[in-house]
Amino acid sequence: MSRRKPETGSGPSQRVLRVGELVRHALAEILMRGEVHDDVLSSHVITVPEVRMSPDLRLATAYIIPLGGKDVKPVLAALERNRKIIRTELARRINLRYAPDIRFRFDESFDEAGHIDSLLRSNKVTGHNHIDEDDSVEDDDGDHDR
Repeated sequence: MSRRKPETGSGPSQRVLRVGELVRHALAEILMRGEVHDDVLSSHVITVPEVRMSPDLRLATAYIIPLGGKDVKPVLAALERNRKIIRTELARRINLRYAPDIRFRFDESFDEAGHIDSLLRSNKVTGHNHIDEDDSVEDDDGDHDR
């Protein structure tokens, strides 16, 4: 019996999504408990809102946000320096055939959401250019239209 291949562009499978959440929880716990001994990491609270897994589950891209969105570059550098230690800790916590290699990226989705929100609240979008009662226009017939 042959396996059906997923359609291209159909998105990640349920297994890939489930493993991504498992890795996200384990990574957040490792960072929260301070199991990686690094001065930069221990001085920051780091949020892991998303982890995307490759289809073969060998690569995890972890999106991170330091609290307040400050000191992004030093935090990313510290995570990269300690990538092997974090991978070892992940391997101890999750039961997978291969411990995924981890890439760390800054999560810009909150900044993008804030930018979109500010655009939606701007006067250009809210439509404050409405006609008042006093601004009615008179037709050729002498009728008042809006």
